[in-house]
Amino acid sequence: GQVVFFADEAAKYPKSILVRVETSPEDLEGMHIAKGILTARGGMTSHAAVVARGMGKCCVSGAGAVKINYRARVMNVDGKEIKEGDWISLDGSTGKVYEGKILTKDPEMSGDFAKIMDLAEKYTRMSVRTNADSPNDATIARQFGAKGIGLCRTEHMFFEGERIKAMREMILSTTEKGRRKALDKLLPYQRADFEGILEAMQGYGVTIRLLDPPLHEFVPHEEANQKDMADEMGISLDEVKALVESLHEFNPMLGHRGCRLGNTYPEITEMQARAIIEAAVNLKQRGVKTYPEIMVPLIGNVKEYKLQADIIHETARKVFEEKGTKIDYLVGTMIEVPRATLTADQVAKEAQFFSFGTNDLTQMTLGFSRDDAGKFLDVYIEKGILKNDPFQILDQEGVGQLVKMGVDKGRSVDPELKIGICGEHGGEPSSVMFCDSVGMDYVSCSPFRVPIARVAAAQANIRK
Repeated sequence: GQVVFFADEAAKYPKSILVRVETSPEDLEGMHIAKGILTARGGMTSHAAVVARGMGKCCVSGAGAVKINYRARVMNVDGKEIKEGDWISLDGSTGKVYEGKILTKDPEMSGDFAKIMDLAEKYTRMSVRTNADSPNDATIARQFGAKGIGLCRTEHMFFEGERIKAMREMILSTTEKGRRKALDKLLPYQRADFEGILEAMQGYGVTIRLLDPPLHEFVPHEEANQKDMADEMGISLDEVKALVESLHEFNPMLGHRGCRLGNTYPEITEMQARAIIEAAVNLKQRGVKTYPEIMVPLIGNVKEYKLQADIIHETARKVFEEKGTKIDYLVGTMIEVPRATLTADQVAKEAQFFSFGTNDLTQMTLGFSRDDAGKFLDVYIEKGILKNDPFQILDQEGVGQLVKMGVDKGRSVDPELKIGICGEHGGEPSSVMFCDSVGMDYVSCSPFRVPIARVAAAQANIRK
């Protein structure tokens, strides 16, 4: 495709490749439009890689030799200058970037594919779910044989049209009343989103993660957008700038995110829980059977979880009373902070399911930033310090032992506790086999990795 450097210009050419230092949720629309994505920073579990994988889109992430000058709209690769509009080609399998236009062809499915999937179905014990944020993603995964959604990221729903304005209004509000007013605008959007996803995966469990990223990812950082926000909210540009600046964090991945947001601003959790439960009730009234599973992210302490679970259950009770009917639902948690694995027996007394978020668990256990580790991982592998990139293949000796401990401690309290994994390791064969060995009920991965995960799950069961 032809190079573009800004997500909002991805439609500039019929076939474009979006080139960024790194991507953020604000780039989602442009990522949808572009034929491929190239980033200078990142790795297997960076935003660009995870989102592109979910879209089934070609992506090369962490190309350290790429130096981008946004102002001049050029990139430099080892002395070679490539301008906006120049053609490049990407190979997402090898991570190679080629200058110019290379002829490509679409992959074709052979009859053997269906036979292999039938064999996988026959021999597997552990089911395979998908990570999906839209009805389209869910439908694709279901066609590949996914049995449910293991991770629906609600944050990706906030970047379309009027939603981002309401989301920013909520974030920049300085009072609970102001936040609730903005959340009331978001509620119908969220409810409609959840209806679509639950219906697309009807008959199977759908795990919906509550808001996880730090709030600064949603606010406008360019002055023109900040001016629009100021006009929308009836405040000055300087006030908006000050509010945006106040959200800055030195280490946002360990900062004000996940359940910490929900416990600081419980009204966010109330809105999301109401949207999920109302969506399921509405579908029930249309004869659609759904199984929503509400997941609290980033807990390290059972008290963090319980505060959120109490809000969810109370909100559900209110909805059931208002609607005059009930639906079945579960409330559980993402196990991704090392302390949560060490105290999983305490958490299991409250939570109805565990889902291991191995992207963050790997990051926190090894102390590697998943967006920056690409600078030294190749050297570590070359020198034998590491066998593999731990963000691609689960570190079974370290992170894996925490996972096993979490499973064992959780099941010591509740032998029937539903347990799965929703990190990107859920689509990597050796990691899938490890998940089977510790007794997980399912793995979850991006839609286009579902077939590989199904085969690996069957192989794991056969090898026992």
